[in-house]
Amino acid sequence: MSNYVADIGTCDAFLAAHPEVRFVQIYFTNQSGVPRGKNLLRHDIRPIYEYARFLPGTMLALDITGMDVEESGLVWTDGDADRLGKPTPQGLTLAPWLGPDFAQLMLSVYELDGSPCDVDPRHVLQGVIDRFKEFNLTPVIACEMEFYLIDRENRADGGKQPPASPVTGNRPWDIQVYGLRELDDFEPFFRDVYAMGEQVGLPLESAISEYAPGQLELGLQHRADALRACDEAIMYKRLVKGAAVRHGFEASFMAKPHSDIAGSGMHLHVSLGNPDGSNAFASDDPAGSPLLRQAIGGMQALLDESMAVFAPNANSYRRFRSNSYAPVAPTWGINNRTVSFRVPAGPPKSRHIEHRICGADANPYLAVAALLAAIHWGLKQKLDPGAPVEGNGYEVAREMGLTLPTNWQAAIDMFRKSARMREYLGTRFHHVYSSVKQAEHDRFNARVTELDYAWYLRNA
Repeated sequence: MSNYVADIGTCDAFLAAHPEVRFVQIYFTNQSGVPRGKNLLRHDIRPIYEYARFLPGTMLALDITGMDVEESGLVWTDGDADRLGKPTPQGLTLAPWLGPDFAQLMLSVYELDGSPCDVDPRHVLQGVIDRFKEFNLTPVIACEMEFYLIDRENRADGGKQPPASPVTGNRPWDIQVYGLRELDDFEPFFRDVYAMGEQVGLPLESAISEYAPGQLELGLQHRADALRACDEAIMYKRLVKGAAVRHGFEASFMAKPHSDIAGSGMHLHVSLGNPDGSNAFASDDPAGSPLLRQAIGGMQALLDESMAVFAPNANSYRRFRSNSYAPVAPTWGINNRTVSFRVPAGPPKSRHIEHRICGADANPYLAVAALLAAIHWGLKQKLDPGAPVEGNGYEVAREMGLTLPTNWQAAIDMFRKSARMREYLGTRFHHVYSSVKQAEHDRFNARVTELDYAWYLRNA
């Protein structure tokens, strides 16, 4: 990745093939997982490939609301110095939800000398991927994200609600997991998502109605290029949100948008590829190969200190509830959705781990980086995850007293104190992420909310 040079030929070919493009939206994704950038004109595109685009360094250390975090060291202390935004290998694609004359260009951030910026989540992930060269293995990743469709109009009591179907007028109110009518009701939205996905080059797969009214999921193909898998996850979120707006509602990847029904997760499917392309986790044993079990051992060992990445926001911690299909303990099992680390059923060559901890609000680059760091640690230390859970993992967790960190401040503290997270993700990134999350925590908790008034205004 060092001193990466973009391929100008691909830029010229794209512009020649798409004379209708007048605008391009350039963007990169910082540690909070929010794409940020600007809209440019057609004539601005080629210079980005020839050199780069200057971007203010503060964009690397904004909280989720877009506010500066001085404690990061990237604001006044740094003079808000520019960095270079360079095209990623994903290159130029159309952005059909913005209109037929719009393109988009994903960027990575580099220092002025051309070296990768160590605070850019893409480079953080690449650094962890590179560690697997010592094992001669390649991480294989798929990101699976749930989301809610949200009506622009609130309920009479002010709460959020699913939109009414543009086909039937029906507004979802019951769970209907895997319901086909629920998919049929939003068929125009799905049709647009798939059509736009083809234009953008996204490897979209099956669509399902999830475990709540208005909750949906579209799958993405697994990739033997983990960085590309995360690029596609970011593009997928942008596309789904954009398509939803065009249909008159919102798509939310918030971890827990409703108090009384299921939250939305980002399940990470992971295996390791051998040099010949075969699966290093493959085994006739349903529990997988010794490498698979060592990987789970690493996931267990580093889980607590990674929670601030897997659950990055205050709302993230509302998702972890028993009997909700969200995880509650560092448990693993075979063909069992009541655990955090699931080995799905399937033929030996498909053996892999489904990591079920992350909320859909997690930054894909950082979530995969923390996951792969844990796998690498498990392989290095040859960790044993213990026996797989059988039956109700929620009940087993209660009986054994196993829990996850479900307090945002505690998770931030564990991440900040973690020497292993610092070593795997990089010293400066570790400091910036800790600073940004602490600032977000403090700002969030300083706000007086409607619930404060409802509970305390008259009763205190």
